[in-house]
Amino acid sequence: MSATTSPPIPLAPVGGVRTGGSAARTFLFVLWRDIFVTGRELIPFLAQVLVEPVFILFVFGKVLGTLGYTAHGFQQVLLPGVVALSSFLVALQNTAFPLIVDFSWTKEIEDRLLSPIPLALVAVEKVVFGAIRGLIGAAVMIPIGFLLLDNVSWPTSSILPLTAVLTLGSVAGATVGLTIGTLTEPRHINIIIAVILTPVMFTGATQFPWFGLSHVRWFQVICTLNPLTYVSEAMRAILLPPGQLRSIPLGIDITALVVSCVLFGLIGIRGFRKQALD
Repeated sequence: MSATTSPPIPLAPVGGVRTGGSAARTFLFVLWRDIFVTGRELIPFLAQVLVEPVFILFVFGKVLGTLGYTAHGFQQVLLPGVVALSSFLVALQNTAFPLIVDFSWTKEIEDRLLSPIPLALVAVEKVVFGAIRGLIGAAVMIPIGFLLLDNVSWPTSSILPLTAVLTLGSVAGATVGLTIGTLTEPRHINIIIAVILTPVMFTGATQFPWFGLSHVRWFQVICTLNPLTYVSEAMRAILLPPGQLRSIPLGIDITALVVSCVLFGLIGIRGFRKQALD
């Protein structure tokens, strides 16, 4: 194996015999292969992860605050939402776009389809890998947020629940990405960016609390349909002091995210099977 090529994926054995042990080993090997490729593409990946959320933090949290257009305490509300946005959107993009490209142009997905694991597990691997990238995106944004913003603090006791929510949010974003990536025709990829990604970003309660929309009921209802809303609200429920801000209860957030993972995961796996067998 050369330093400039990723390791080959083992092909399915003659006769198509797939034992549980071999399927698990192949799944982990395929996942490691994707992580290996990420290491070689670290700079482009970090650029993708950082540019959008850093500008949101800088403009909404720093510039508007300095000019006096945002209230005291807004930064404490904004940072959890932007970290949630990073986990969800990075996972979505890194699942959807590679699938569209692989199935339509590069056909790189074919070596995975020949590996000794069921098609559904190939789709799950894409979700897991996208979720890992989403978690990395969130982890990178947290220290940057503390450097950019003033008067922001998070309790140390929140590390475990915070990690759990970000993991669930990344998986939710990846399952949405799986659905988009398997149902989108390549010629519509630019439309998807404009019609889906932008609304997802601005209806996910990342720059504002969901309960603050009570006087804009129609927009509040739209935000309710976005899984990202529940990542943002769960982050605030964990990180903000009790009584500082009303958030959607954590139990509802977790339930909504689990339902989203199951629903979009099933739709995405079905679309993946259809694409793979065509």
